[in-house]
Amino acid sequence: MAPVIFDLAGKRVFVAGHRGMVGQALVRRLAKERIDLLTVPRSEVDLRDQAAVFAWFARNRPQVVFLAAATVGGVVANNTRRAEFIYDNLAIAANVIHAAHANGAEKLLFLGSSCIYPKFAAQPLREDAMLTGLLEPTNEPYAIAKIAGIKMAEAYRSQYGADFISVMPTNLYGPGDNYHPEYSHVVAALIGRFHEAKLTRAPEVIVWGTGTPRREFLYVDDMADACVHLMKTYSAPELVNIGTGEDISIADFARVVADVVGYEGRISFDPSRPDGTPRKLLDVTRLAGLGWSATTPLQDGVRRAYRAFVAEMRPETA
Repeated sequence: MAPVIFDLAGKRVFVAGHRGMVGQALVRRLAKERIDLLTVPRSEVDLRDQAAVFAWFARNRPQVVFLAAATVGGVVANNTRRAEFIYDNLAIAANVIHAAHANGAEKLLFLGSSCIYPKFAAQPLREDAMLTGLLEPTNEPYAIAKIAGIKMAEAYRSQYGADFISVMPTNLYGPGDNYHPEYSHVVAALIGRFHEAKLTRAPEVIVWGTGTPRREFLYVDDMADACVHLMKTYSAPELVNIGTGEDISIADFARVVADVVGYEGRISFDPSRPDGTPRKLLDVTRLAGLGWSATTPLQDGVRRAYRAFVAEMRPETA
């Protein structure tokens, strides 16, 4: 187990993006720590607004920052809202990272995304694969914004000695996910689709793409635990992948979701919809060396995610 080199106890800790899926999980995890938690809703401070962000940091002076705020979505959202995804995420990263430095934050953790890696990089994806090849075109704007955030954290460490670190989560799922029928990630999309099909007794559910791409899925509360662990035990310019080290085909994953939801109809695939990257599996050797590994099995995590989804639904549809 890696030793604690940074103690959170008694610190003012800001979770940027606390209403998103990752932010909510971080808030749940940080409830176990003896900290002064800081959050601010978008209605009060839009993190894309430089002046608003700088003013908030000057007033509140957080000592620790978890930068989980982002404009996110699945493959369709990434491909159709390209301008929003690059502008929003560049602005959020630039504003929060600089404000943290300018106001004396002791430590910052920037959350990237596994889409920063080249489309055809060797699997499993090592941290040093970033910028070694072309990106997946469907999410290139989002990936470029995240790469910029990583490089910004790295640059502030290099020039100013700022203790800023970056982590790369794999595909996340769990309570607080976005269940939009067009713009959600694959786990939320499949949960919503199979649930609706069960209610309507639909004979078939069509899954986007061919079903052949392989993906790694991490329960979001495991992700939050890894972030807190790294905040306490890691300080270096290199990225750290956060994942399970195991992947599954979309076709097999769809069957896991159908089983959890209780849908017994037919599953078919729509190859006219984009598949995205053929495979995304993270090399988690560095993370394991720092004394952390995921603890939530895939079926258990999907079951918890589905329970949360049903709880959020109106009673008459759940």
